[in-house]
Amino acid sequence: MSDRPSTLLGWRLLALLYDFFPLLALWFVAATVFTFAHGDAVRGGWLGAMEFVVFLAIAGLYATLSWKRGGQTIGMRPWRLRVVADDGGAPEFSRLWRRFGMGCLSLAIGGLGFWWAWFDRDRLTWHDRASATRLVRLPKTGRAGNSLPLPSGNGGG
Repeated sequence: MSDRPSTLLGWRLLALLYDFFPLLALWFVAATVFTFAHGDAVRGGWLGAMEFVVFLAIAGLYATLSWKRGGQTIGMRPWRLRVVADDGGAPEFSRLWRRFGMGCLSLAIGGLGFWWAWFDRDRLTWHDRASATRLVRLPKTGRAGNSLPLPSGNGGG
């Protein structure tokens, strides 16, 4: 288990909001490819289902590759958030895909797995528990690279 406390729900939601914008750009590129291939905007049917699967795959690759490469997506960087394994190390791809899948399920049912963190004794979400990973908030660093302590209520819990 990591020695840092779990990240507060608000930081998670802010990171998701930030990550929506690079994903939206990637989805526009994919939608453009589908539109050119189809000759018109895709509206349902098997092609619409295939487009949805491609969008989901793009989101999954964006998240898991970012987490594997540096533990962070673009949206996690400003908030100093990082995905780590329960032991504090780097998680395997299988755990990251499990985290992504459970996070998608959680969002699909109104974010219930995120809201669960309010009741969980360790403030973990469903995707934290299911993947044996967690989100930690890194300490601030000064200009000289010195680590500054976080105020007690700001680091998670």
